[in-house]
Amino acid sequence: MLKIQILVVLLLLSTVVHGGIIKKPPAATEKVRYDNFKVFNLKISNKIQLAVVEMFKSLEKSYDIWKEYDSSSKEVHVMVNPTILKYFEKLIKLFGFESELMISNVQDLIDAEVATTRADDGATFGWTRYYELHEIETWLDGILAAYPDVTQEFIIGSSYENRPIRGIKISHKPGNPVIFIESNIHAREWITSATATWFINELLTSTVAAVRDLAENYDWHIIPVFNVDGFAYSHSTDRMWRKTRQPVTTSACIGTDANRNFDSHWMENNGASDNPCSETYAGTAPFSEPEAKALADHLTNIKDEIKIYLSFHSYGQYLLSPYGHVASDFPPNYDDLLEIGNAFSSAINNLQYQTSYAVGSTATVLYVASGSSVDWVYNMLDVKIGYTIEYRDRGRFGFVLPPVQIIPNCEELMAGMLALVGKSKELGYV
Repeated sequence: MLKIQILVVLLLLSTVVHGGIIKKPPAATEKVRYDNFKVFNLKISNKIQLAVVEMFKSLEKSYDIWKEYDSSSKEVHVMVNPTILKYFEKLIKLFGFESELMISNVQDLIDAEVATTRADDGATFGWTRYYELHEIETWLDGILAAYPDVTQEFIIGSSYENRPIRGIKISHKPGNPVIFIESNIHAREWITSATATWFINELLTSTVAAVRDLAENYDWHIIPVFNVDGFAYSHSTDRMWRKTRQPVTTSACIGTDANRNFDSHWMENNGASDNPCSETYAGTAPFSEPEAKALADHLTNIKDEIKIYLSFHSYGQYLLSPYGHVASDFPPNYDDLLEIGNAFSSAINNLQYQTSYAVGSTATVLYVASGSSVDWVYNMLDVKIGYTIEYRDRGRFGFVLPPVQIIPNCEELMAGMLALVGKSKELGYV
């Protein structure tokens, strides 16, 4: 076993030496490109293969884990730098990985997004393309102006780069239970803010009776773009950027995974990384990120009003409940969380798209993730209905979901939301 581990280390070190860096620092007007970067699906069949994949995480210059190993699918999705492709292929052959090429050129998907945006330039704000932060904020200003009687802006605080983190409250009458939605905590997950803005629009404009009931009998607090700095950077410079933008004093790497930065079992059970260059870096301490601290403070001030908390993510098609920090323990109301989650999943699967969502705790269905917003709200604020929603797809497009899928994804959310809220009410949570 030791010889195998040494062999893995040597082989991976050769990858670093020959592979160079995953991308060069861009010039001021230059975007990071992902020409010929490929995404592979690796099937994990033994502990040695899993150990090899774990070592990829320390080699962020050559690999980017898009989807970490989960016990249900036993798959890992990894983006590979083209300069080290031949070494990667040797590695997976040596250790007997079953692999599938999912994306042959990441830049092609990014270019297709850009082409869609250019074709749609000048059109009214809609859901046929993805929008930049300033466009979403301009749209939000228009919504607040158009519906002053039932909408109100709230700002939870400022980001590291001093951008306001804006939300909208939709309320038709006092005393309604609050459903809080936080979206785009991970910058590259553009489908999340697109879905959040669509959902806001539906709550205000839909004439469907069930949607009107949802809109008028609950107060909705929605942050369309939470990681404002990272989101702006993902548009201006690096489409694959995930983290915040606060520098780390001990490293040249920038940013923290804000969804590992909350003070709930922070850094426990290998549920986050202490490597500042990792995509799951948890920060120097809980709430080291001003964005996470601002959200926690805001939520604490209204904790008695919140009945349901939702965090929008992509990708993988999961509805994930607490706990994220441990797979061997479950919340006291886990059976209810599963029942509500299954209602959500069934409602989506019954639509014409027949999209399938897996349901369960984060740590059992996906992977161990400590310090998340949903777990913090559940554990510290006693909000007993909380989920992370991982939207489309399952890896064919990954984080670069084509704009043509925005509306179908939104329709699935609405069907799922009606079922989720309805079942939560039936079980006495709202």
